[in-house]
Amino acid sequence: MTSALTIAMACQQAEHQLFIPQNNIKQVEQLSVFKLYTANHLKQVCEHFLGIQSIAPHTTQNTHNIQPYKYDLIDVKGQLRPRRALEIAAAGGHSLLFKGPPGTGKTLLASRLPSILPPLSTQENLEVASIYSIANNQHHFGLRPFRAPHHTASAIALVGGGSHPKPGEITLAHLGVLFLDELPEFDRKVLEVLRQPLESKEIVISRASRQITFPANFQLIAAMNPCPCGYAFNQDSRCQCSPDSIKRYQNRISGPLLDRIDLHIDVPPLQVNELQDTTPVEDSMTVRSRVIAAYDTQINRQQKANFALSPQELAQHAALDSTAQKMMEVAQQRMNLSARSYHRILRVARTIADLSQSSNIQSVHLSEALSYRQTI
Repeated sequence: MTSALTIAMACQQAEHQLFIPQNNIKQVEQLSVFKLYTANHLKQVCEHFLGIQSIAPHTTQNTHNIQPYKYDLIDVKGQLRPRRALEIAAAGGHSLLFKGPPGTGKTLLASRLPSILPPLSTQENLEVASIYSIANNQHHFGLRPFRAPHHTASAIALVGGGSHPKPGEITLAHLGVLFLDELPEFDRKVLEVLRQPLESKEIVISRASRQITFPANFQLIAAMNPCPCGYAFNQDSRCQCSPDSIKRYQNRISGPLLDRIDLHIDVPPLQVNELQDTTPVEDSMTVRSRVIAAYDTQINRQQKANFALSPQELAQHAALDSTAQKMMEVAQQRMNLSARSYHRILRVARTIADLSQSSNIQSVHLSEALSYRQTI
């Protein structure tokens, strides 16, 4: 029975009783205390209503064993600046692009993001669970989704659709992470469909007979090599790519899409001494505690994460002092920032200030935010 959870949620809200197949009881048990009936055959239901053989009600208890995340940041050696960018992205819900040669830890870092994100609320857990129920996909209740489609994925696979529209990867990543590895290898037309849901946080699937809106409040994390061979980084002698081929490779990602990615960070190769360093590094739990503190600050101040602040809300919660204003004016001239880039920099600066437990954005916070706003 597909979408058993969503049906049960509607019945619970309407205070109706529900009869479901016994095999679907685990889905419905994710709800809070809720009275329902289970049966193995439709005949049992008929006999129940005819008074021949009553079915005992099953009461959900809303007990969950939340599983820990599979990966931990303690596995990541070195890469202090990329780790810092990952922490900022987690605290404010920002999108992030890792750029570097093969084997530097881009995928390693991205796969650890869910382990440092704030926990889902009860309502958010039910939202995610209901999406996976509709899609008839397995999901571990309490964990944020992490979706990593292959670069051969079609536009329909990414955004959803079909003759009977089903959720795509961006909806399955709702309230979680959508990781696009080897970003330039995706078809450019496929990547362009991400532009609208990155802003609206939903996707509308239109068909001749109906129109369906799926939620798509996902956090985009992408990774790419600097060139086709992967080694055009800090004048690496292994790279034999011509300037034209490097330019064509990087131009596979459109400017409007790059403009929608908040943080751009280089992931350099690690030196042998860094790999052999036995100095303890922070684990996910330690980083997550700082992320949660910054996230709670945002919720208490504005009832939403920083990535969702409107321009009007930025004027209220991310005002700059005179020094920071002059810094932003110089940056706008030198970096040719768009209005979208300007607002995204302010959102990131606001998150950096929150991680520092600062009520105001200082020039040091803005300077760090600007350092993540490089282009490829």
